[in-house]
Parts: sequence; structure tokens; C-alpha cells
Amino acid sequence: MKGRIRGPASALLALALSAGLVAGASADPLVLKPYKDDLFAYPAQLSEKDGGAYRVFDYREMRDINGRDTIPEKRVQAKYVSLGVLRVQHDRYLASDMGWLRYFAVGTEKSAKIITVYLHGQGGSRSQGVDDFTFGGNFNRIKNLMAQNGGLYLSPDFSDFGVKGTMEVAAIINHSLKAAPSAALFVACGSMGGHICWRLADDPTIAPKLSGLLLLGSLWDEDFFKSRAWRLKVPVFFAQGSHDVVFPIARQEAFFEEIRKRSPGYPTKFMRFETGTHGTPIRMVDWRKALDWMLSLRR
Repeated sequence: MKGRIRGPASALLALALSAGLVAGASADPLVLKPYKDDLFAYPAQLSEKDGGAYRVFDYREMRDINGRDTIPEKRVQAKYVSLGVLRVQHDRYLASDMGWLRYFAVGTEKSAKIITVYLHGQGGSRSQGVDDFTFGGNFNRIKNLMAQNGGLYLSPDFSDFGVKGTMEVAAIINHSLKAAPSAALFVACGSMGGHICWRLADDPTIAPKLSGLLLLGSLWDEDFFKSRAWRLKVPVFFAQGSHDVVFPIARQEAFFEEIRKRSPGYPTKFMRFETGTHGTPIRMVDWRKALDWMLSLRR
């Protein structure tokens, strides 16, 4: 038959196609479908540098809290939330060598395409990450984004922000990855939860699976430069309020610049919310934009 490839060449082509080595053979990267994008869009941009890797946004408390919530900081306006997602939200227990581990799972638990984990800060719990009405409805948005895109959202409890807590979180993540080994994995850390983010960056079971880290009003860690995630160039996204008195923005910005200095072109972004405070990034981060950026870089 004319045009037919025979013998070893045919076998090599089949192998290349199965491995996605031939142009066009690999699947397009996952792109999250829009969900209330207009409501959760960033406010006006004031400035940018580094080709848009660093951006400053015009945050205003009277508009972005009082104008968005029916009860400031406690209950967002109804248009920001869709509660149908509660049908796929479950309070789970996982038996482990460390005892029973508890977490919320929202979305597809088997063969998920994407897994996003939120780790709370000091005084928080797994319930914070699934509260539909606080933080301007932004947790409801990430739950819906995962559920509507064949993904899984996890919000776990953990004992502390040290080694034990990291082991607990890693156990929950690894349990979910067993049911979805090909999923893109993102870990978002609020405030003190960042301690666990940075430890997971060097965890031998988690770091190779990571598709991105999100530090939301969180902290820095120089040990990142010795981690597995650093060597693998795992994308890192920062969001910080300019008036954060818990973790001063100047220190976090310096860490962002250090990443860029040590590895020019390293995949990292920094979103600064002018006049924002410690909790502002959790309220204001555009989950879809942040995750789509990191999905586009997925190895």
C-alpha cells in the first residue's frame, strides 16, 4: 500500500505517538471554564513591572468589603455564590498512622483532572476553606471552579504548622492522588499555612507532583532555594496586601525578587493589593487567572 510505513520505522512512529512526541499528539493544557469572572475580576491595575510578573492593584475597603458584603466580612451578597456545589461537598475522615485525619472534599474524588488544596492559617480550620459567604465568596468560587472543571478541592485540618501538620496534609494529598494520579496539583496557603507550603515544596512524595504553590498573605522561606520544587521550577504565585502587619509586604517582595535574581525567568508572579491588609489576598485573588497561568506551564 502506497504511503504505508513498514518495519522498525512503523514501530518507532507508534511509540512516538503514544508518548505524545509527535507534534499535535499531546493534549492541550487544561483551561478552566469561566465562573463569575466579572464579579471576581481584579480591580484597576495601578502599575506593573517585570513584564507583568509584578502587578499593583487598587484595593479599597469601602468598595471591596462594604460594597460587596451584606454583612461586612461575614456574609457576601448572594450574587457572588452558587450553593448547588454543596451537593458535591463531603466531610471526610482518613485513617492514617497519625490517627484519623479530617478534611472537606468538594468535586470529583475519582480521576480528578486538577486538585487544589487550601491550607488555613493560625486559628483557622478546615471549615474556613469551605465557607461560602466569608472572604467575599471567594472560597465558594474555587469550589465551583473545581467542581465544574472535573476537579477536586480539599480543605484539611492539621495539628500544627510544623513537621506533624505537614505529614498529615501530605497523607491527605497522597490519598487523593491515588484516585487521580494524573491530576495537576496546586497548594494554596493562607498566612501561617505557608509554613506547610514551603515544607511540601521539599516533600519527596508531594514536590514532584506539584504544579504550583500559591502564597496568600503568607510568609517566605529561604530553604525553598534548596528544595525539590525549586529544582523542578514549580510555579509560585504571591498575593499580599500592602498594609499587612503580620507578614510585612517588603519582606515578601524581597523574597520574590530573590527568586527572580537567583533564577532569571523562574515562573513566579506577585500581586500587590494597595492598602490591603492581612486577609485581603484570600478575598481578592482571582483563582481562575492564577490557576490557568500555572496550568499553562505544567510540565
